[in-house]
Amino acid sequence: MLDRILALVAFGVLAAFLAVLIFKVPRVDLIVVVGITLALAGWDFFSHRRGG
Repeated sequence: MLDRILALVAFGVLAAFLAVLIFKVPRVDLIVVVGITLALAGWDFFSHRRGG
């Protein structure tokens, strides 16, 4: 249970860091890369969560 909470906190910290990056440097290509990064990190989080 604690590992899931820590993973969720880590995902939130990653998302917050990337959000600051987007707001400071609002470029379309950077937004696309950040979106792909968050999608892959979210997919990894949820796929490992289901696996046990």
